[in-house]
Amino acid sequence: MDKKVASALIILIILLFLGYIIYDVAFRKEENLSASSDTVIPEIADSWKVTSTIDPASGKVESVGIMKNGNVVIGGLSFVACYDHELRVLWNNKTDKPVTAISTSGDTIFAATTETIRLLNPEGRIIGEWGPFEDSAMITSVSANRSFVVFADAGNKVLMVLDKKGNLKSMIGKSGEPFILPSPYFDVAIDSANFIYVANTGKHRIEKRKIDGTMLEHFGGTGTSPGFYCGCCNPAHFTIFKGGFITAEKGINRIKILNNKGEFVEFISSVNKFIPSIPLDVASLDGRIIYGANPADSKVYVFNKK
Repeated sequence: MDKKVASALIILIILLFLGYIIYDVAFRKEENLSASSDTVIPEIADSWKVTSTIDPASGKVESVGIMKNGNVVIGGLSFVACYDHELRVLWNNKTDKPVTAISTSGDTIFAATTETIRLLNPEGRIIGEWGPFEDSAMITSVSANRSFVVFADAGNKVLMVLDKKGNLKSMIGKSGEPFILPSPYFDVAIDSANFIYVANTGKHRIEKRKIDGTMLEHFGGTGTSPGFYCGCCNPAHFTIFKGGFITAEKGINRIKILNNKGEFVEFISSVNKFIPSIPLDVASLDGRIIYGANPADSKVYVFNKK
């Protein structure tokens, strides 16, 4: 074999080897993209439908909560109202401050304003008030169980944990890993075992923490696929029930159910006419009926399984 033929063979072998490397890199990149959280997936049909709405006609609706007997409590810019499980109004009281969040525990309703937590009895009478708390407070969420009341302060980017007498037990977020809040969407929930779940919206995830703030685990992440979140600040709202979580997003205004591990189960509403930038506050007693408070049209939407 002469030198020209040998050189030509060597060049051919090199070109084939380079071609294989380029193909392998491209294939692996495509394979990795197909497994990423931004995978474009076929449309998943909503598993729920709107069966009725509540229109308090008393001002802008901001929040919704469910009592243990199934009564629906709605908070707004100038009112707090209660409806029975058949959506008949029981009472509708004017307020001197906007009600930004609602939670219930036993027979007590916890109605948050931007700076205080008001306690109401089942008839809507104010039986107590805690606060004001930190300067520049902006309370965006409140959640109560048998032992504690926890609220989220988006103005100071902290969680405040109180006992049932209103005494401060812990403050979460002042030290350690801070909460990242691109906008004032900051939701929190406490379960019956005293675990706190909080939406760290700048990281697109829900975190599970102890009462003292110790991080245990988290789920979610950045992406458009069903188990992830995109936009500046998601999940904007969420609630917990025995079967898992219900989350609501802004930007892509979709509501979905996750299991107890934070894994996607189904869409409640993803194909809708809700305004993308205005997410619905969500509440459910047992995951069988789901309520969504829509500030855009000041109505509460009632979702049932199809």
